[in-house]
Amino acid sequence: MDILTHKENGILTISFNRPEKKNAITAAMYQAMADALNDAESDIAVRTILITGKPEIFTAGNDLEDFMKNATSLASGTGVPPVYQFMHALNNSGKPVIAAVSGAAVGIGTTLLMHCDLIYLADNAKLSMPFTQLGLCPEFASSMIFQQIVGYQRAAEKLMFGEAFGAQEAYDMGFVNKVLPLEELLPYAQQQAAKLAALPAASIRITKRLMKGGQPQVIADKMIEENMHFATMLNAPEAKEAFKAFFQKRKPDFSRFN
Repeated sequence: MDILTHKENGILTISFNRPEKKNAITAAMYQAMADALNDAESDIAVRTILITGKPEIFTAGNDLEDFMKNATSLASGTGVPPVYQFMHALNNSGKPVIAAVSGAAVGIGTTLLMHCDLIYLADNAKLSMPFTQLGLCPEFASSMIFQQIVGYQRAAEKLMFGEAFGAQEAYDMGFVNKVLPLEELLPYAQQQAAKLAALPAASIRITKRLMKGGQPQVIADKMIEENMHFATMLNAPEAKEAFKAFFQKRKPDFSRFN
């Protein structure tokens, strides 16, 4: 199973489990996570949610071969792609969501963290949002949420250049809650999840709802705006050059595009 789910003592753990492909996410994996989150919303036995990966890798982002197979439906807007279902389920979760991240978190691997309530990183974590490097734009409201968290200038640097940044820098800019040695990450995140699960469930849910206010709808609207641009740009020459270069294992040449 490329996505593992485990429920115990009020905690639903969702784990990326495709290490041979660096936990690159396929449509089927998005669907499995969306289903797990939607089921958790109505499951009174689930009081908190923990998302994690492997010690060496959180996720390399989208599986590009699988992604390109589904790009037509993404660009045409036909149906609701599993990635949309997952991100909307994450955005709308009324239960606290914790992320425990070690290794690389590329693209949506970093974007999804913005929709979590608590983020803990191992000291080997490396985050990146390389959308401009692929001829694309930010996704799933990251252009709005990230600058709200870290400020405009820091967000502009990370989103415009798309370069990776480490765990300490992520902490220093206020993006994550704590950085831990790798071997301490998962036990600490599980401990925090257990503490939340032991608190009154209604109190936690209402506290989250009050803090979020009307933000989930604002985020949903921004998702629509970003994803319209993202879908259009998938068919643009810049993205085609970026993906072609990726599969040919060369550096893309954007010099001929305005």
